[in-house]
Amino acid sequence: MKTNSNRRTFLTNSAKASLTVGLLGTGITDLFGKESPLAFSTKYTQQPLAYGYGALEPHIDAQTMEIHYTKHAASYANNLRDAAKEEGVDTTQPLEQMLSNISKYSTKMRNNGGGHYNHELFWSILGPPAGSGPEGTLLNAIEASFGSYEAFVSQFETAAKTRFGSGWAWLLVEASGKLVVSSTPNQDNPLMDIAEVKGTPILGLDVWEHAYYLRYQNRRPDYVTAFWKVVNWKAVADRFAAAKK
Repeated sequence: MKTNSNRRTFLTNSAKASLTVGLLGTGITDLFGKESPLAFSTKYTQQPLAYGYGALEPHIDAQTMEIHYTKHAASYANNLRDAAKEEGVDTTQPLEQMLSNISKYSTKMRNNGGGHYNHELFWSILGPPAGSGPEGTLLNAIEASFGSYEAFVSQFETAAKTRFGSGWAWLLVEASGKLVVSSTPNQDNPLMDIAEVKGTPILGLDVWEHAYYLRYQNRRPDYVTAFWKVVNWKAVADRFAAAKK
């Protein structure tokens, strides 16, 4: 399959504001039974990428990005809209609201709602290789929670590499404000009321084979290590700041 990494150009900052995550001033009852501000909201429709398919080369190849975004992720978005219609979900409300009560919904809703949310978050925390890590408040929080940035990376990579079958690795903010690492199977995530470790995800890594197999084949550890080269730490820091409010 031929791809053209220049077919999509970077969006302006104002356009980015209309992507998956939008700032809201409303509140919902969160996973922990309290009213809290919903700083980032996810729509029920797939949002444009903020970079070209080839922007993450050589760490994530253009062909994988195009197939991943236009086929796999698009299917989750389409199936989610079908499920929402079938189950009478108000799609004008943030997707996070439904996910926090996912046990009340069907398996179709759980799989596709999670799949759509997870991918929208994933695209938002990726960016062209920059070579920098977390800074400032986020770095301080990582060091406070894990002892060091290196210790966090080791724990996150272990979660990603040892997730049996398909799933995700997460960095999330617990209700206490502490940062923790977890992993979930399939398309589950920490927002869900059925998650073993609950909280607000600020960084996620897709370890389904379709996310890496064209380039890395069965070498998931190599893909996990390469992931750090394309993390947009500014986006992660913004999510962290919002989750702490």
